Amino acid sequence: MTRRNQQPELVKGTATHRRTEGDYLSVLLDTVTLDDWRDVVNNTLKAAKGGDDKARAWLAQYLMGKPATEAPTPLTVVVNQLSGADNLVEKLAQPHLNRVRYPALHQDDGFEDGLKALVAEELARKVAPTG
Repeated sequence: MTRRNQQPELVKGTATHRRTEGDYLSVLLDTVTLDDWRDVVNNTLKAAKGGDDKARAWLAQYLMGKPATEAPTPLTVVVNQLSGADNLVEKLAQPHLNRVRYPALHQDDGFEDGLKALVAEELARKVAPTG
């Protein structure tokens, strides 16, 4: 007989939990308090103001992030300014425009997220932590 009222299993078998990056990060977050982190940031800020290049680079990386792409050429900037184009606005608007233009392609957008949630829930049940 088959189990009719139960959901099919998405993950086969069982597993034991092994240490992962998440475990180590959890210990780090439990150990370093916000006051500790505030001290680190304040000391780094003082060092950066004092001329420490590494401290300045570290702060800049956290405050502004690493550039994901190359900077546009000056000519591209001027052409965009003259034409009134804003690449960021166009990039952010594109997914919304596609949903309006092609609704049939986006009717199942929530399906993938739902399936991932089911798999995550099943993994949480099956993976037994080791002590």
